[in-house]
Amino acid sequence: MIIEFRCERDHARQWMARDTLPIDGGDVPVQIAWTATAEPRPAGLDALFELERMVLHKGKQSGADRLKLSPERTQTRSGAADVIVDFTGAARDPNCPAGLYLRPLFNGTAGENAALAAILAGDLPVIEIVNEVDGAVLDRGHPSAEIAAGLSGALETVMARTLTMVAAILSERPRIVPQLARPASGGHSKRPAAYVLRGLAVSIAKEVYRLCCYAPHWHVGWRFNDGPGVWQTGDLSGPRWTVLGDPGNHFYADPFPITWRGRTFVFFEDLDHRVGRGIISAIEFDDTGPIGEVVPVLEEPWHLSYPFLIEDDGELWMIPESSLHGDVALYKCVRFPDKWERHATLLSGLELADSTITRHNGLNYLFGAWRDGTGGYSDSLAIYYADHLLGPWRPHASNPVLIDRASTRPAGNFVALDGKLWRPVQDCADGYGAALGLAEIIELSPTTYRQIVRHSLKPGPAWPGRKLHTLNRCGRLEVIDGSRVQPKARAFTRNLPSALLSPRTSASPAS
Repeated sequence: MIIEFRCERDHARQWMARDTLPIDGGDVPVQIAWTATAEPRPAGLDALFELERMVLHKGKQSGADRLKLSPERTQTRSGAADVIVDFTGAARDPNCPAGLYLRPLFNGTAGENAALAAILAGDLPVIEIVNEVDGAVLDRGHPSAEIAAGLSGALETVMARTLTMVAAILSERPRIVPQLARPASGGHSKRPAAYVLRGLAVSIAKEVYRLCCYAPHWHVGWRFNDGPGVWQTGDLSGPRWTVLGDPGNHFYADPFPITWRGRTFVFFEDLDHRVGRGIISAIEFDDTGPIGEVVPVLEEPWHLSYPFLIEDDGELWMIPESSLHGDVALYKCVRFPDKWERHATLLSGLELADSTITRHNGLNYLFGAWRDGTGGYSDSLAIYYADHLLGPWRPHASNPVLIDRASTRPAGNFVALDGKLWRPVQDCADGYGAALGLAEIIELSPTTYRQIVRHSLKPGPAWPGRKLHTLNRCGRLEVIDGSRVQPKARAFTRNLPSALLSPRTSASPAS
């Protein structure tokens, strides 16, 4: 198979500088057909991108940077293409011999200008990949913006996830096309220069913030609840939440509670801001709350977080997130709670965050936020299935089964209620970990998947702070997490609004 990208010569970018497209572990040849410019870009755009590169990206090259075309690069490649992917806004050539003609749309419109217009209006666009021959939408997704610094970063993120979707289509895996609402522009598009200057100002403000405060600073909330919990009410009402105390220069996140052999512990990510790398720690609870001290239980040379716990065959197991190490590892508890040994590698050679397992219709299903090396970290859902916990784990027929920043990334244990299967999801529409959704799983098999988000939870009077991205329960004990402003010097706390600061002691209520 030969793939042809159609791109505008006058607006060549670094992401177009490719000879292959990775599809299912193999590299498929790509040739570029450079075309005339269909629509002019805003004046001075490349200069603004260069300014962002120096200030926001600290001189590092991005996919949105200008690509200098050498004479050999502009030469027509030999061989007719089997697939054309047209990134321009020009009309399709009706005499094109390619068997498949794909057109990426950004909020329903073709071309880079449409992507830029959506970004300038304040949001990343919904991406659709359309078969130009019959108009069918073959895939649809909404990218997340964790790495989208500035206008150039946002454009790079959008195009990176567009290539993810194109590769998934060309893999011939069946696509599950979700219904996603396009962001409303509101008619408030900014001029590129104003957008870039605002982005630079925001970047400087963030750097000042990081000099003064630990960012982000997550904290764990807990409560005992004898009545309906979050899953039953669909909100955070009920007994008051209490913040688990931390030393200030550490943050606690991703709480997972479990009762094992008569003792209850909450396991969580424990990140020392001074080191910048997470380990897994735990603290014991009795009927009154946390007792004793926080105990480190698992540390590796790489970052660990999201300590998913599962009981299987009479043993207790943990799958901490180790996406930076490029695998999904299974640890066995050899002494509860503080001694764990790496037992097996369930999946390797991939970035998969927040792995979470449920058993459904006789199979184990492993969900995770998947990343193919580019784009955001929270918008692509991959599912794997196996007969047994130790595997072998096989990929879902439609991986990635969903590309949607608002309903993809796992946020805690699956829950079975009234014969229905649910999962909490991170809603990153307003930024990483900004809110939490409760999604009902309608279909789940090795070849199908469908979910509907029924409830959306955000910080508010019941849980003050800035974010909310994990939910779990063990018996009466419910746990969540969030973030707060945490000054590096205690003197700063006297000058910060009290609403931004959560209590620091384990006995203090969150509201």
